[in-house]
Amino acid sequence: MNDLFENDMLLFPTTYHEITQRIRSIDPVKYGKTRNFITGAVTYLSPYISRGVLSTQQIFSEVLQRGYAPKNIEKFIQELAWRDYWQQIWIAKGDAINHDLKHQQTPIANTLIPKAVVQATTGIKAIDTAIQHFYKTGYLHNHVRMYLASIACNIAHSHWKAPAQWMYYYLLDADWASNALSWQWVAGANSNKKYYANQENINKYCTTNQQDTFLDISYEAFDKLPIPYVLQEVTTVTLETPLSASASITIDESIPTLLYNFYNLDPLWKKEMTANRILLLEPSHFKAYPVAQKTIDFILALSENIEGIQIFVGEFDELIRSNSLETIYYKEHPLNHHYKGVEEERDWMFTIRGYYPSFFAFWKKCKKELRY
Repeated sequence: MNDLFENDMLLFPTTYHEITQRIRSIDPVKYGKTRNFITGAVTYLSPYISRGVLSTQQIFSEVLQRGYAPKNIEKFIQELAWRDYWQQIWIAKGDAINHDLKHQQTPIANTLIPKAVVQATTGIKAIDTAIQHFYKTGYLHNHVRMYLASIACNIAHSHWKAPAQWMYYYLLDADWASNALSWQWVAGANSNKKYYANQENINKYCTTNQQDTFLDISYEAFDKLPIPYVLQEVTTVTLETPLSASASITIDESIPTLLYNFYNLDPLWKKEMTANRILLLEPSHFKAYPVAQKTIDFILALSENIEGIQIFVGEFDELIRSNSLETIYYKEHPLNHHYKGVEEERDWMFTIRGYYPSFFAFWKKCKKELRY
């Protein structure tokens, strides 16, 4: 299993050429058949989607251009649509996604995080190995994320918020909507039932054969399972984002300004426009949604794909006060409401907007726009 995590695919390149090469290497049919296995044909594109380097629409279009019929790659299209779905909920619900969205999570024994999860000592080999490499790579397979959320929330009875913040902190693909709402989905706060996985399930999808763990039980036994001893000790985690002081920037007052941020590092956005290009890193944003040094290094490297980019560490109002900016353009995002200027819509896969209580209610509308 260790060999899997040494795979070169887990070294996320940051040049735009290498990133787009990954789109061309996608096998969407194989993806649909194997994505649940940690050795499956996943795309490793999520960090670039979350950082706005690639859009779901861009990936979708390029795959269709390769001749795949939507009916043959529906699972792949659905998984892209899930990302847009989470974002649409965030747009519609705003800060409400920071709390139990549909139902109160229950039972709750604590609002912290199991120490064994943080230290990768749960005793579940596949999980502990994944956590260790998560700290090194910033990557977690989606199935492992669900396993971790189930262990923390449904076995250890921790409220979802603190563990979700811990995971977000280390993820290169940190997307608060996807992360928070997925944790709530597992914990039953954003779904009608909790998600459980037993040891047999983990062995199947993680290529292990472990037995005699606290998860080596039937699904019927989960409802009466006491908190295992290894998960009883909980802890707090310090999550702070290291931001260097801002260097001085040079503004040409005669041209517009394009504003980039943690969720928009698209090197093709208005590429032909003569403009000031500023990556805005707001301390208030990272105080509310902290990320690790590895993630900051990652976004700074990605920003180098944007010609002429300058970095401003400070609040939007500070940027405005200290510089004479003509017209400001920025892309829509739920955390950009305090920006002033011309807001542009992101590149969505479908025209469907607004809140839907379930993904499949959303997908039913989206599917009508597919040409089968």
